[in-house]
Amino acid sequence: MPYPKGHKIKVRNMIVESAAKAFRTNGIHAVSVPFIMKGAGLTHGGFYSHFDNKEQLVAEACRHAISDTIALLQQAADQEKQSSKINTVIDYYLSSYHRDNTEMGCIIPALSGEISRSSEEVRQVFTHELERMIAFISDLAEIDTSKGSSLIGSMVGSLVLARSVNNTVLSDNILSAGKQYAKELVVI
Repeated sequence: MPYPKGHKIKVRNMIVESAAKAFRTNGIHAVSVPFIMKGAGLTHGGFYSHFDNKEQLVAEACRHAISDTIALLQQAADQEKQSSKINTVIDYYLSSYHRDNTEMGCIIPALSGEISRSSEEVRQVFTHELERMIAFISDLAEIDTSKGSSLIGSMVGSLVLARSVNNTVLSDNILSAGKQYAKELVVI
């Protein structure tokens, strides 16, 4: 019996979602194709009917994850009625919740170090997605992309450092200082 219409796309999306979650949590090199396929509820034998190689999946997972992050941040901004939408986004991005839930968090701080050593294809997709994120933040903050780049760099750096330390007080202080600095960048 043939698969229903749209089945292949649905399965591909399940694989991409599993990969994005796994890469956010464990990085690219620590995650195998069988691990990703298992996370999607599939056997690894079907992987190559959807992707040419793992690099293609990494690129697709980056696209998917950035779209997820932008949608999540837009949703947070849209719910804000009183204060600045960009301040709401900064507060969410540099929250302990975002720090502690890497599997659904922004892929930029999770993978930037590995992406710099990835294939040109992956780096090209990541670059495009980072540019989308900078444009989103710049538009929301009503600043030029130069300031937007600085703002996203500050936010990503603060999150990376907050996730890196094993001292909760220090981690919270890094997030707090990062929020303060990021908000100052917006008003300058």
